[in-house]
Amino acid sequence: MMILQTERLSIAFGGVRAIDGVNVAIASGQVFSIIGPNGSGKTTLLNLISGIYTPQDGSIRLNGETVTGRAPDQLARLGLSRTFQNLQIFSRMSVLENVMVGRHRHERTGIFADLMHWPSVKRQNAATREAAREALARVGLADAAERPAGSLAYGALKRLEIARALASEPKVLLLDEPAAGCNPVETQDVDQVIRSLVKDGITVVLVEHDMRLVMNISDRVHVLARGTTLAEGTPEQVRSNAEVVEAYLGIHGSREAAHALD
Repeated sequence: MMILQTERLSIAFGGVRAIDGVNVAIASGQVFSIIGPNGSGKTTLLNLISGIYTPQDGSIRLNGETVTGRAPDQLARLGLSRTFQNLQIFSRMSVLENVMVGRHRHERTGIFADLMHWPSVKRQNAATREAAREALARVGLADAAERPAGSLAYGALKRLEIARALASEPKVLLLDEPAAGCNPVETQDVDQVIRSLVKDGITVVLVEHDMRLVMNISDRVHVLARGTTLAEGTPEQVRSNAEVVEAYLGIHGSREAAHALD
């Protein structure tokens, strides 16, 4: 079953076609990676899918429903969540509180109920805390729940962002460069988190430059170049594609991809 699809998706900025007629079809329970050179349109494609940008042409379907032009909060209610390439952490809040922020779509009480301290608010807050703790446990940060978020190491902050996205209980999770800036140990932690999420039935759409991570973890790899699709296939098919090697991987990247399973 295809849980996420785009057809002829396009958008231009100042006359430049950032995404030009891109089609993707992502099966439920897959790790679907999007790679390409800097400026190829990877993050723009995620921004279109997640509702940050509205496409000028084409359509997006989520779990069989057309969602083209829907706002990010509407998409979250339908089961799509994402992280961002640049950290979006509230450093003075606790790790747990950062994750609780991502739980907002499940909260039903309003401002009046909060001001009146209704029992329903207390029950809701308790449920939100419990769900946030569960999300932290899934990324290996349960023991850091009460620490200030700003005190965490960089790799842990990357996993904290994933935990906050998980708090909305997504069916599809878009990860934009989750291993960017991470050392090999931190990257391995991200790898393990993604694998565990897929085992739990979450579909992961991954934008990432680390070819070892991409080739190790992906079911399908979609290659962009100048806003258009250059190739798509299994990791083995992509890393042996001459056009991909020439346009993106190069000598170093192709060696890294070839040795991904070493």
